[in-house]
Amino acid sequence: MRRLFLAAAATLACAAPALSENRIDLIRPDAPELAARGSHPVGVRAASFTDPDRIDVIAATQGGTPTADRTLQTEIWYPAADGTQPGTTYDTILRDGVTPTVLTGSAARDAAPAEGTFPLVILSHGYPGNRYLMSHLAENLASKGYVVVSADHPDSTYDDQGAFASTLVNRAVDQRFLLDSMAGLEDEVGAITDADNAAVIGYSMGGYGAMIFGGAGLSRTAVDRTEPERFVPPRGLLARLAAGSEDHASLVDPRVKAVVAIAPWGRQHDFWNADGLNDMTKPLLLVAGSDDDVSVYDAIRQIFEQTTATTRHLLTFDHANHNAAAPIPAPTEAWAMSESLGRAPFDHYADAVWDNVRMNNILQHFTTAFLDRHLKGDDSRAPFLDLVPDSEDGVWSVDDDGTPDEAHSYWAGFPDRSAKGLMFETKPAGQ
Repeated sequence: MRRLFLAAAATLACAAPALSENRIDLIRPDAPELAARGSHPVGVRAASFTDPDRIDVIAATQGGTPTADRTLQTEIWYPAADGTQPGTTYDTILRDGVTPTVLTGSAARDAAPAEGTFPLVILSHGYPGNRYLMSHLAENLASKGYVVVSADHPDSTYDDQGAFASTLVNRAVDQRFLLDSMAGLEDEVGAITDADNAAVIGYSMGGYGAMIFGGAGLSRTAVDRTEPERFVPPRGLLARLAAGSEDHASLVDPRVKAVVAIAPWGRQHDFWNADGLNDMTKPLLLVAGSDDDVSVYDAIRQIFEQTTATTRHLLTFDHANHNAAAPIPAPTEAWAMSESLGRAPFDHYADAVWDNVRMNNILQHFTTAFLDRHLKGDDSRAPFLDLVPDSEDGVWSVDDDGTPDEAHSYWAGFPDRSAKGLMFETKPAGQ
């Protein structure tokens, strides 16, 4: 009987992922307060934007600095009109670049927009990635009154993974191009988009781009190095992003009011130094896993320590690796072995310690507090960003009515016994 029970349990465990709808919109019962969806229904629509005269980094390896059309395919999530019925699916592919998957969300395809105007958020995936990798955050923020655009960055997607040098040169420029494109959007979504009040959220190489676009120009070490080859774009093209250069100064945009960099890549290879990081003056939220061995946690802490010209926060997931918080939960199909990768793509999305939905909810909570504070001027969000650094040090102390007393120092918005395994550190400008 025991053998039969164990066999049945094993069968159910193996079958469980196959029952999934690949939902991107899950909110756990123990999620922190601001992870909850907002009051707006959400619409989503596809759009493509073409920069007709971008330097073709890969073609430049053959000599000269040729230009070509660079087209960014995007999804735009936005607050939808009252009465919009939720529910849509997203047809996409996995990390292996070939396996199809369908994601399920709460947005409504091509819904009529809500009335009003809403701040703009640019989402930027890693290398490789695609525009759906952080779709959980896109839907969540749109429900709270933001227009969110996420692009497939050419040469950096699952099925279009080109030379790494292209991403090094293009990522921050893509982010600026998305801002300009959304500002010039002449349709009903453009009419509700406040592109003069924008934020950039980037993961991994998206975080690298967000740091540069936010003001942290590259070091001379990055610009002048000659090896390894994949870090050396042709014809000195990284010089356009160098700290102190006219090109970099013209890239940085006053319309960007805040930056969220999740596991930002680059400091571990000296792409920035203290001087360049000190040029970042926009409010900054860094998110990282303490065991990140890709962008390297100690290097992310250097970014936190050296961006001294701005107020910044560092949210750390204890024992999480590079996938901390940003990716959607691994789709069902990602559990199976991929012939093209030689492994299951599961590890592209998941963490060995943390549950994806749990991390997504925590990211949604802190990103909401941070953006509401800096893009909407909502001072009521300040307590969610003013915390005892180690979540384990927070004290839950409330009276019989549930009102916190003087001894209460538990993380704001977190239910009792739920603020675990986290750090949230803040440094003001000048420190």
